[in-house]
Amino acid sequence: MGRNRNLSRRLMLQGTGVAIALPWLESLAVWGAPAPADAAEPAPSRDASESVDVPRRFAVLFMGNGINPDHWWAKQGNGSESASDELQLGQSLQPLEPIKHKVNVIHGLFNKQATGVGIHPGQTGNILSGAALQRGAVLRGGISVDQVLAKELGDATPQASIVLGCEQPITGYHETNFSMAYSSHISWQNTAAPVPMEVYPSLAFDSLFDNRGSQRMSSILDRAREHAEHIRRQVSHADRAKLDEYLTSVREVETRVQRMRDHQHKAEAKAADRNPLTLSRPDDGLPEDIREHMRLMCDLIAMAFQTDRTRVATLLLCRDLSGLFYPFLDVRLAHHPASHDERSDAYERISRYYCEQFAYLAKKLDAMPEADGTVLDHSCLLFLSNMWTGSQHDSTKVPVLQAGSLCNSIATGRSLDYLSAGDDNRKLCSLYLAILDRMNVKLDQFGDATTRLAGF
Repeated sequence: MGRNRNLSRRLMLQGTGVAIALPWLESLAVWGAPAPADAAEPAPSRDASESVDVPRRFAVLFMGNGINPDHWWAKQGNGSESASDELQLGQSLQPLEPIKHKVNVIHGLFNKQATGVGIHPGQTGNILSGAALQRGAVLRGGISVDQVLAKELGDATPQASIVLGCEQPITGYHETNFSMAYSSHISWQNTAAPVPMEVYPSLAFDSLFDNRGSQRMSSILDRAREHAEHIRRQVSHADRAKLDEYLTSVREVETRVQRMRDHQHKAEAKAADRNPLTLSRPDDGLPEDIREHMRLMCDLIAMAFQTDRTRVATLLLCRDLSGLFYPFLDVRLAHHPASHDERSDAYERISRYYCEQFAYLAKKLDAMPEADGTVLDHSCLLFLSNMWTGSQHDSTKVPVLQAGSLCNSIATGRSLDYLSAGDDNRKLCSLYLAILDRMNVKLDQFGDATTRLAGF
């Protein structure tokens, strides 16, 4: 096949003050290049000489304060010689059942620098770096693994990474004399500064689609409609369906984000009519329902990955010392105090709810065809918490879930237990080194690890 199919760039839908990256479309020769003359027909099969540069992605979802340990488990088989190796999941991990063959449940890993330093902030700010944290007024830790990837791979995409959150950071100091900044941020751009975290879905949406200027309140799809129709006429019938499905998804997220903007504008209008000396803080313009907030942020990560807007993302679902409430789970206490009774039915429902968010993003990526698989197949998703149990603030092991085979470089559908492997062989940073390798970023050391996690 003489045609060059090195798919290294993305085709962009252009409109007034907006640019929308398109997903993988098989009938286009190159993302970002004109469609071939025979684009109306299905693309021919590739031979070995054709190069397909499939992006590899990395994302972390974080939940503070641990899980319900009685129901957070996985095992393979039932002990009999004829037992299947199929993964069996505890109650809190049931949301992963439909995609468990693409998931690893990892037990027994720990972050040594987060032990023996006191509770909460010192157990959180280095979850992605493995660095020792400094007490007092000066922040000092280490660059997080997501930002190592952003620095190495960020030139390939419009955004080096996206750092999102569903709960506002808190300030001040903990009784352990660690800054509360460590409790509020998991992504760190260097040893002394966290990456600013975007908690407003509307601003994350605008950044993702280069949505700017005076027309940013109007539909991005309406502004790019003419170009979309031009592209649609040039692609195959199968790709037309894929394009229509993608644009429908963008419209649906856009509509939900617009509702958030409307709430913010109403709050601002009310504030404008009041005496500023007696003015209380206006509403943030954030979703009132945390379920909607979390799903919106997951949807934005999914679209960012699908369109190769970025290949690195973190989402802080709830921070350490979280004050979130869950009336929809019939839980009366806020997250942090609820975690002090981590074996309760109420906290099990909270644990399962956060697993649902991870499963939602994984399933959404798995529904996006790309090259020889799905976007999930070309990704590595992690779910982490900063401790195992909230009542004991036990960080001698932490919950870890991993989804996606990262272009067949990670075997999935497994339960991996490192608790008895010895401290030198169960480091979180060894997992990060193994993932960095598979993301084609080679380091001799990261955090406190110099070796890759065995068996991963």
